Amino acid sequence: MDIQVADSRPVTIPNGTPQAAVEFHALSLQISESGTRLSDRRHRTQTHVSRWRALLYTVFPLLTAHQQHEAEEHQREAALLQVANELRTHTYHLESIPAVYEQLDVDPSCGLCTDEAARRTETSGCNVVSSAPRRLVVRSFGWVFGGFNRFLWPAMIVFWLCWKPIGNPPQPGNLAMAVVIILVICLQALFGAGQEWTTHRTMHSITNMVTAETRAMRNGQQVQLAQSELVPGDIVYLRAGDRVPADVRLVRVSMDLRVDRSELSGAPDPTIGTTGYTNTNYLETRNMAMMGMHIAQGQCTGVVVATGDRTVLGRIGQLVTGNPADRTILQIEVQRLVNWLTTVSLVVGTLFVVLWAVWLRPKYPGFMSVSDALANGVGVLVTFVPGSLPISLILAMTMVAKRMQRYKLLVKNLTTVETLGTVTVICCEKTGTVTQRRMVPTRIGFGDTEMEFDDLVSTCEAATVDALDVAVRRVHETAFLCNAARFDPTSMHLPINGRVVLGDATDCALLRMAEHLCPLQPARRQYNTLLTVPFNLRRRWMLAVCTDRTKSAQSPFMVAKGAPETLLPKCTQVQMQNGEIVPMDHTRRSRIEEMQHRWAAQYGCRVLLLCRREYTESNPLSGIADSAELYAVACQNMCELCVVGLVGLVDPPRDEILDSVGKFRGAGIRVFMVTGDYAPTAAFVARQCGIITSTTVDGIDEINARVTVNKTEKRTDDIACRSTARSLLVSDSEHTLANRSSLVVSGPDLHGLGAVHWDIIALYDECVFARITPEQKLQVVEEMRGRKHIVAVTGDEVNDVPAMRAAHVGVAMGNGTQVAKAASNVVLLDNNFSSLVVAIECGRLLFINLKKVIVYLLPMTNLSEIMPSLFNVVLGLPIPLSTFLMLVINTITDVWASVVLIHEEPETDLMLHPPRNPSKDGLVDVRFFIQAYGFVGLVQTITGHTMFFLCLYLRGGIHPRDVFLAFNKWTDGYLSKSKAELTELVSVSGSVHFMALVVMQWANMFVARTR
Repeated sequence: MDIQVADSRPVTIPNGTPQAAVEFHALSLQISESGTRLSDRRHRTQTHVSRWRALLYTVFPLLTAHQQHEAEEHQREAALLQVANELRTHTYHLESIPAVYEQLDVDPSCGLCTDEAARRTETSGCNVVSSAPRRLVVRSFGWVFGGFNRFLWPAMIVFWLCWKPIGNPPQPGNLAMAVVIILVICLQALFGAGQEWTTHRTMHSITNMVTAETRAMRNGQQVQLAQSELVPGDIVYLRAGDRVPADVRLVRVSMDLRVDRSELSGAPDPTIGTTGYTNTNYLETRNMAMMGMHIAQGQCTGVVVATGDRTVLGRIGQLVTGNPADRTILQIEVQRLVNWLTTVSLVVGTLFVVLWAVWLRPKYPGFMSVSDALANGVGVLVTFVPGSLPISLILAMTMVAKRMQRYKLLVKNLTTVETLGTVTVICCEKTGTVTQRRMVPTRIGFGDTEMEFDDLVSTCEAATVDALDVAVRRVHETAFLCNAARFDPTSMHLPINGRVVLGDATDCALLRMAEHLCPLQPARRQYNTLLTVPFNLRRRWMLAVCTDRTKSAQSPFMVAKGAPETLLPKCTQVQMQNGEIVPMDHTRRSRIEEMQHRWAAQYGCRVLLLCRREYTESNPLSGIADSAELYAVACQNMCELCVVGLVGLVDPPRDEILDSVGKFRGAGIRVFMVTGDYAPTAAFVARQCGIITSTTVDGIDEINARVTVNKTEKRTDDIACRSTARSLLVSDSEHTLANRSSLVVSGPDLHGLGAVHWDIIALYDECVFARITPEQKLQVVEEMRGRKHIVAVTGDEVNDVPAMRAAHVGVAMGNGTQVAKAASNVVLLDNNFSSLVVAIECGRLLFINLKKVIVYLLPMTNLSEIMPSLFNVVLGLPIPLSTFLMLVINTITDVWASVVLIHEEPETDLMLHPPRNPSKDGLVDVRFFIQAYGFVGLVQTITGHTMFFLCLYLRGGIHPRDVFLAFNKWTDGYLSKSKAELTELVSVSGSVHFMALVVMQWANMFVARTR
C-alpha cells in the first residue's frame, strides 16, 4: 500500500499486508535455522536458474505457470536467505545497554552532535525506504501492447495482410489503415505514459503534504527532527500513538509499554516492551522496535540501530516491491464492461466473416473479396470497444485527487476517492474531530461546594506551592504531578493560554490550570516522580507515585485522576473547601455524582475526579527500587483514596461542524458520535454540533422495550424480528424528518446486545455512543458494516486505529498521532471537518462524471458504428462509414469530448441525493443500456443513414430503394454510373454520414452533461 515514511515520499512497502507478515515470519525462521540447512538451501537456490534466464522469463513468459511460480519461489528463498544472513550478525538485542551505546559511539547524556549526525548521514544515507523500481522496460511494454492497443496490433496485422499478400489486387486503403493504426498505437502509448507520469506526480505531491517528525536528542537537548534525518546512534523518545521511525533498541521503557507489531509481523495483540532481550532471534525479541511498528501504550526511549533500507522493513520491502496494486471497484466495473464489449465485438466480427463465407461469397460473387471481409470483421473489433474508457477512468481519478489536494486533503490511494462517494455512515470522535481540542477548565468542586474556575484563580493565585490554601494545593499537586503533558520550552515566554503544550488535550488543560494557580517550574523541583501509570480508555484513570523533597521522610504518596464513575468507588474520603478531610458517606457520594451529571448535562463538561492517597503509618510504597514491583504494589493499593476535587473541562465545537453535519444529513449520510466521554457530556456536545436535533432521545431502555414488543407480538426467528422492528420505527409518526428520534447509548449498555438490538440501533438517524472502549468502537463499525452500510471513521488517537482500519474509509485529523494518520486512508491536513464534505463530494463527482463519459461513448462506439457494417453484410448497402473514420471517432473526436466531461464541475444538488448502493447502483444497468442503445444510439444511426441516403440522392440521383440489396450490383455500369463515380459518391456521402455522427455526438455530450 502507498504510505508516508521518513521524508514523506510515497513508496510501496508491504507493511500492513498479509504478505509482509509472511515475509517477516519467513525471515524469523531463516535466522533460527541451522547452518547445514542454510547451506543446503543455498545450493538448491543457486543451481536452480541463472539470473539471465530469470530476466528472460520475466519479459517473455515462456514457462508454464507452475514453472514460473517455482522460479519465483526459489528467487524469493535466495533473497530471504541473504537478508537472514545479514540480520543474523546483528547483536544489538543481546548486548547490554552500555555496550550498545559504546558500539554505536554515542553519549547517552547528550546524544549525537550536529556535525557527527551529518557525517553519519553521509555514510548511512537518509532514513528513507527506497521506493519500488519503476521498471521502465516492463512499463513501456505495457504502454505499447497493453490496454486498447492489444486489439489494435492484431487489427494492424490483418490490415497489412489484407494489403499483401491476401489483397488481389493490393488495396492501398488497407495499407493506409495499417499505417494509421500504428500511429494510433504510438499516440495511445504516449498518452498512457504521460497520464501515468502525471498521476504519479500528482500522488507524489499529495503525499508530500505531510512530513513525519520524531523527538530525538541532539547536542544534549530534545528536539523535533524529521524522520528522514535520523541516523544510527540517535536517541529517540516515543510515546503512545507514535510510529517507530527506524529500527530501535529499547533502553528505557515505562511499566505499561505495549508495542503493536501487527503492521509488520501480523501479531494480533500489542506485546510488552522490555529493555532486556527475551529471544535470541533478532526479529522476535521484545527489546527491539522495528520501523513500521507503533507504540500502542506507554512511553519508551531507544537508540537507533538501523535506518532506511537497512531496517527490517526496508529489507522486506525489497522482497515484495513488485506486487501489483489492488484495482478499485470502478476499475473492475470498467474492465468488466470493456471485456463484455470485446466479447460481443469478437462474436459480431466472426459472424460477419462466417456470413460472408457461407452466404455472400457463393450467392453474390464479387460483392466482397477476402480482404474486404477480413477488414470488415476486424473493423468491428476496433470500433466496437471504447478504447478511451479506461483512460477516462484514470483521468477522472487524477482530476478528483487534484481537487482534493486543493482542499488540503491527503488521499493515500485512488481507491479511497471512489469509496468516499458511497459512504452512508460517519462515526466521528468527539475530542479533536468535532471539537477544537482546546479544553479549558471552567468549574471546580470540592466535597461541600463548587465554583467557577476563574473565581478560584482570582482568589488563590500564589508564587509558590506552600502559599496556596491546603485544598487548592492538593488540587494543584494532583493536576500537574498526575500529568503526561509538558510545555514546549520555546513558548515559555508567552502567556499561559498562548503556550504550546505537548500532550493529550485533557492533560494540556490540567497543566495550564495548575500553571494558573501556581508556577510549575519551582513546584517541579519540589517533587520527585517515582512511577507513572498513563491513562487509557480501558481503566479510565491515571496514577503517579511521588515524593516531596522538602519533607525529611520523603514518604511516597499516590495521586490519581480519571472518570468519576471509575474512581469514586475506590474513594473513602473527600476534601472540603477548607482543606478538611472527612469520611465519604452516601450523601457526599451522591452529591459528587449529581455534580458530575449536572456539569455534563448543563455545561457539556468533561468531569475529572482528582484523588490522592497519603500514608501516615506503614507505607507499602516505601523502599521499593524496582519499577515493576512498585507498579504492582501501587495498582494493588488503588483503594481508600481521598477525593481532593472535581474539575470540569469544556472543549468548544469547531466553527464549521454545524454546517458540515447539516450537509451530511442533506446528502443522506448519518453522523454518529462515538466517544469515550460521559454520556450527558457527549449528548450536550452532539446537540451543539447538530448531531442530535430531536427533542426525543432514546436510550438502552427503549431499545430493550422494542425488542420485547417484537418478541411478544411474533415469536419467530431473528429475520422476522428485524422486519417487525423496522416497521415499528418507519411507520411511527413520531419518526419523521421533522421530528427524528435520537439515541444515546453508553459502552456498558452494549454488553449482551444481540442482532435484533443492533438492527433497531442501525435504524436511528442520530446516534451517540458514549463511554466507548476501542473494542466497542470497533464493534460499532462492524455492526454497521454487517448491515450493508459504507462506514467512514474519523479519529486522531491510537485508540481510534482499530475502528479506522475496520471501516471502509479511515479519516485522520492532521494534528492527530502518527499511528492514526498511518492507519487512515484520508488525512484532513487543515483539521477542518468541512473538508470531509468536499471529500465525499469528490467521490460522488468521480462516479457521476464517469457515468457521463460512458453514456456519451457507448451509443457512438457501439450501435452507430456497427450498424453500417451490419447493413453492408445483411442488406447489401455500400458501407458508408469506413474503418478509418470509425477509428478517427474513437481515438480523436470522442477522446477530447470525454476529457471535457471528466472535468465537469459538481452539480449544485450533488450533495442533496442519498448515497448510491455499490451493490445495486453500478456504472451500467438495464436502464442505462436502453438509453444508450434504444434511444441515443438509435437516433444517431437513423440520422447518419438519412444523411447518407440524402447525399446519394442529391449528388448522384440515386434513390434509397436502389441502394438496398444492391450487393454485387454496386459496380461498373450500375444505374449508368462508372465504378469510380459510385466510389466517389460513397466517399462523399460517407463523409456526410461521419459529420452527422460527430454533430450528433456534440449534442449527446450536452445531453450527458445534464443527465
